[in-house]
Amino acid sequence: MNNLRILFCFALFCIGFTSSAQASYVEGVILNKDNLPLENVNVSCLNNKSQSNESGFYKIAIPSNQKVVIEFTHVSLKKSSLKITLKPKEVYVFNIHMNDQEEQMGEVIINSKNKKAVQGIITFDAKDIRFIPGANAGIENVLKTLPGVNSNNELSTQYSVRGGNYDENLVYVNEVEVYRPFLIRSGQQEGLSFINTDLVQNIEFSAGGFQAKYGDKMSSVLDITYRNPTQFGTSLEMSLLGGSLAVDAVSKDKKWTAITGIRYRNNSLLVNSQETQTNYTPSFADIQTNINYQASRKWQWSFLGNISQNKYLYQPLTRQTNFGTASAPMVLGVYYEGREKDKYDTYFGALKSTYEVSDTFTLKFIGSVFHTIEQEYFDIYAQYRLGEVDANIGSDTYGDVAFSRGIGSQLNHARNNLDALIANLEVKGFKNWKQNQIEWGVKYTKESIRDRVSEWEVIDSAGFSIRPPLFLPKKDEPYQPFAGLLVPYQYVSATNFTDINRFSAYAQWGRKDNLGSNEIWCNLGARMQSWEVTGDNLKSNLQTVFSPRAQFAIKPDWKKDMLFRFTVGVYNQPPFYRELRDYNGVVQPDTKAQKSINVVLGNDYSFKMWERPFKLVTEAYYKKMSDVNPYTVDNVRIRYAAANNATAYAQGLDVRLNGEFVPGTDSWISFGYLKTEENIDNKGDIARPTDQRLKFGLLFQDYMPKIPSVKLYLNLVYNTGLPGGSPSYADPYLYQNRLNDYRRVDVGFSKVFIDQKMGMSSKKFLKNLKELSLGFEIFNLFNNQNAITNTWVRDVYTKTEYAIPNYMTTRVFNLKLSARL
Repeated sequence: MNNLRILFCFALFCIGFTSSAQASYVEGVILNKDNLPLENVNVSCLNNKSQSNESGFYKIAIPSNQKVVIEFTHVSLKKSSLKITLKPKEVYVFNIHMNDQEEQMGEVIINSKNKKAVQGIITFDAKDIRFIPGANAGIENVLKTLPGVNSNNELSTQYSVRGGNYDENLVYVNEVEVYRPFLIRSGQQEGLSFINTDLVQNIEFSAGGFQAKYGDKMSSVLDITYRNPTQFGTSLEMSLLGGSLAVDAVSKDKKWTAITGIRYRNNSLLVNSQETQTNYTPSFADIQTNINYQASRKWQWSFLGNISQNKYLYQPLTRQTNFGTASAPMVLGVYYEGREKDKYDTYFGALKSTYEVSDTFTLKFIGSVFHTIEQEYFDIYAQYRLGEVDANIGSDTYGDVAFSRGIGSQLNHARNNLDALIANLEVKGFKNWKQNQIEWGVKYTKESIRDRVSEWEVIDSAGFSIRPPLFLPKKDEPYQPFAGLLVPYQYVSATNFTDINRFSAYAQWGRKDNLGSNEIWCNLGARMQSWEVTGDNLKSNLQTVFSPRAQFAIKPDWKKDMLFRFTVGVYNQPPFYRELRDYNGVVQPDTKAQKSINVVLGNDYSFKMWERPFKLVTEAYYKKMSDVNPYTVDNVRIRYAAANNATAYAQGLDVRLNGEFVPGTDSWISFGYLKTEENIDNKGDIARPTDQRLKFGLLFQDYMPKIPSVKLYLNLVYNTGLPGGSPSYADPYLYQNRLNDYRRVDVGFSKVFIDQKMGMSSKKFLKNLKELSLGFEIFNLFNNQNAITNTWVRDVYTKTEYAIPNYMTTRVFNLKLSARL
């Protein structure tokens, strides 16, 4: 496997590779009634002929700007045909099932590859997602390799996009917005993402500049569609990190279909690789189902349900962290008592009804309920010793602690509970009128949150209690004790009973047309939202925001296949509950919506290299933000000021080159540049907590040419350091510090024993299997030490505070078995 193909390809492109124009094509996969590929199917259109290969894949060129008939024939099957008209250079995907009973044209899927590209939306092949290695494998794991998408925590599925934070991303499953637990403060507590990769069919992602039909967030949209199965099937996956089971079911009359997934995950393998020795007993499990009922040709019903239970039992024992330099090494040793016991139970249900009023008019009715019950309890007592290490190689005590610079203890306590219920009712409409598409929707949301936060921290240094950061320390401490009340170093206590009523609506118009010989697309739309916060001793004024948005794209009639996009819009983000709660845990009901004016300029350049398709996608963006709600980030926990006392901006450039570096596989290289700063209380611009200046990502797939059943998957991410290394209580204007760069490579090897290309196994106990593979994965291949935060320890003698990095996971090995019936 020659991975130098990547560098060779990139060099070729940089020196100015050009390509010839593409004709109009129809391509796809032909399957039989058992969903197996059909080989040697003759595909013809006028004088052009083609034939499907062993994978069922075919591709045929057709004349542009005229209606033609494509015929599919096979010696043992009924003939099928398709009437279609394509624009110049247009490519359509047409997948078809053929059988020996009748002509099958009802299940045809036709998608234009340009339809999503003009909206700036990235699409992924769902079948490859589950093979991409990562400590938290899944869709979010792949997103982190994209330009503009950043994360420095492999244990978390959360991500920031183009300078936003974790709370600025929208996630939809089957057009229903989904939520995550509120109280989670570290990646190792998260467990399972809501999205079950085994159930996914379509994946669409926009990093900014999205249309008005999506919700009121400032950064990104992830839009997931679950599969609608056509036959019974079962898939199973087991690894050292857990397992999953998915079942497809279809009724005899094909009116009822269901897909159900069960997952279990245990992060012990990863957490035990960290420096802190623990008794760690996690239990993350969920069951999810998607049920569809075709009541008639015009009316369809579907139900999406999820029950998730995450238990997190954590008992730290000891920790030793070596830091400093080769000439002046130091060590931090910590001994723990106590434990943490967290629990997050979530229940989600959504009912959707789709009614086709006519061939051009569709209505959708959606209702959903999300309920989360969360508990975060811990009492952890830590005794630490900060010492200098004997670096004299000839010494009898080489490597031992020669001198203790500081000793002390720390006690952390929390009794936090949250109970939240979120209900939504929504009506959406879609109308096709000539070359115009009109979409609209109205939505009502009721949020009811019951929250109690009670947490404090006491720090003792050499027998002296350290006062809170707001108290100015005396220079002679701890030699002269402070004569005053003993108070915790940090203390937060509040009880909130909060209700939020929201009403939102949107309308948008889109059109595809021609400007001379050039193709153009345009979309104009607007959103509005009104909300009011009420509760015990709470009453806010009704607030309303409007968000107009516009998109324009043009595909010039050039020899080179180019597409240009321009997007401008206002993206208001009304505060969710977490954004209403200030540093003291108190709800501030009059917190305003954060506002962002986004401008995006993009270009897609499609070309061929080595007779294989490639695409270079480039986007430059600028965001101007006002009424910004400042926040701090500790691991994955975000705490807001709830004050709207800042302005900010973000600017950057995203570049991604993707294509078939290896025939038949999709890989990409991505690069991102970002600069984002904020101005709090007119003090001047400083870096925001998400100012990850440079990003490089690589997702590469390969196989052994002589043994194609042996495959390789490589996932590489490099991010420059975040401004997150300073103490959480420090004034960012007085103390700006960055963590070290985040570097991580995960690699996976897979041996495929059975798949559709190979056919069924001749062995009796394997004859019912359609797919069987065994994988070996190495997480953090080069064993890089990546820090998520710093622990600050005080030297009692010099009054210096040392930043001791809290490292993430080290190199870990994993085995994975996958099968499908």
